[in-house]
Amino acid sequence: MHATTILMVRKGGRVVIGGDGQVSLGQTIVKGNARKVRRLAKGAVIGGFAGATADAFTLFERLEAKLEQYPGQLTRACVELTKDWRTDRYLRRLEAMMLVADREVSLLLSGSGDVLEPESGVMAIGSGGNYALAAARALEDGDLDAEAIVRRAMGIAAEICVYTNGNLVIEALET
Repeated sequence: MHATTILMVRKGGRVVIGGDGQVSLGQTIVKGNARKVRRLAKGAVIGGFAGATADAFTLFERLEAKLEQYPGQLTRACVELTKDWRTDRYLRRLEAMMLVADREVSLLLSGSGDVLEPESGVMAIGSGGNYALAAARALEDGDLDAEAIVRRAMGIAAEICVYTNGNLVIEALET
């Protein structure tokens, strides 16, 4: 998945997801302030996406429905979503990845059936994801809080990845 960077950091009683605002069409930047990070489940869950925008909105809607079906059970809702994503003929064609978190768990979701919890408190997706991930891992042992790590690491990714800009949308939850 390219054309974005989404980073999640869980540290010091907070979980933060940040995403850049760039939307690219081929080699052209068509929008610089897209909102790829949002709140779900009446604010109890935060999530960010990388991939095709329409596909991600479809997945957010499906996840919202699963969260209504399984309230307070993010992992269960995500497992059910990814099962549908892999088996439903329409959903199987969706090209996106998601990072989602609530007060207790952080997860990466993919169309290949992945529901992964990070080993440490850091996870990233998108074309600049590896740059942001490396920067965040380098910063996580220092004195910075989760939001400061996200801001700094996303800034580093924006300097390296041509599909990532510095126009950030950040959502946080207290854990």
